[in-house]
Amino acid sequence: MLLSSRVLLGCAAPMGAAGVMLAAMATHLSGGGLLSTAALFLLLHAAAVAGLAAMAPHLQRGRPVLVGATALIIAGTLLFSVDLAMRQLAGMKLLWGTAPFGGGAMIVGWLGIAIAALVPER
Repeated sequence: MLLSSRVLLGCAAPMGAAGVMLAAMATHLSGGGLLSTAALFLLLHAAAVAGLAAMAPHLQRGRPVLVGATALIIAGTLLFSVDLAMRQLAGMKLLWGTAPFGGGAMIVGWLGIAIAALVPER
């Protein structure tokens, strides 16, 4: 397995675990809407990152773009979800603008995945 695939899977697994934990917490807290959203983003993107890690060995020229874009998705998801969890659990934001910045990083990452798919293999 490629090192990049191992690293991506190593990121996807704790994202998925955190998503399950936040979803469980959200069901036991009244008004856990922010936790539910954070859990949803973590779970969906963890599955996507695992799929992208599986795809990486099959690309040659587009692999660096795919790995970089997936890293953006991971970073964006973490910023977004941690900010929402902090708001719900601690009543404070992680940093100003963290959730919008994380969301923007996810969007750019997904657009990078589209670019990676379009890179010709020769």
